[in-house]
Formats: sequence, structure tokens, C-alpha cells
Amino acid sequence: MKVGAAGYTTDGRIVEGANVENASFGLTLCAECSLVSDLIRQGGGRLAAVSIVAGDTQPIAPCGRCRQLLFEHGGGGLLVDAGLDESPRHLHELLPDAFGPDDLGLRANP
Repeated sequence: MKVGAAGYTTDGRIVEGANVENASFGLTLCAECSLVSDLIRQGGGRLAAVSIVAGDTQPIAPCGRCRQLLFEHGGGGLLVDAGLDESPRHLHELLPDAFGPDDLGLRANP
């Protein structure tokens, strides 16, 4: 299935991604992974909003793995496109009680 992703960064840049299918399904890369790679390639930063669309051009929710990846690069306030008939959703609604980079220092052994 074709999937594309676009993101808007907090400093006004657009980043893009596309899924990469592979005969070994476990090696397939999601569009969101590609998007985050583009973010890093462009020097990093934080995501403010994303839209992920399937081959039919309609928004599709990110999978669990990608929700975690997006959380680490945009946080719970990241807006996720939900389509023309719905308001964007904050990522914390799709991934409640997420564990992220900020938790690592809090959980370290003394």
C-alpha cells in the first residue's frame, strides 16, 4: 500500500516521507519513519503537525510504532490530520501516557 507523510516543523519547514515496501514485510519502512529521517537530514527540530495519507489520498492514523516515533520528535501536542470532516487530533489522544526522552533522566539509577 502506498503511504505518504508530510510534516510542518515548529520553525516553519516542511518535511516529507514515503513508505518503502520490502519483500520481507518486517523490513518495510513506514512513511513516518521516512518523514523523521527527512527532519533529521534537514538539521532536526520539532514537528508541529503531520498528515499521513494512504494511496486513496485519505488520511490514515499512524501505527503504534510510528506514534512513538512521532511523539519523540513532536511531543503530545503534535497535531495529526484526521481528514476534512474532523478536526486534527493531538498525538497525546492517540498515544496516552506516552514514555519519551524526558522520562529517561527521571528513571535513571542514582
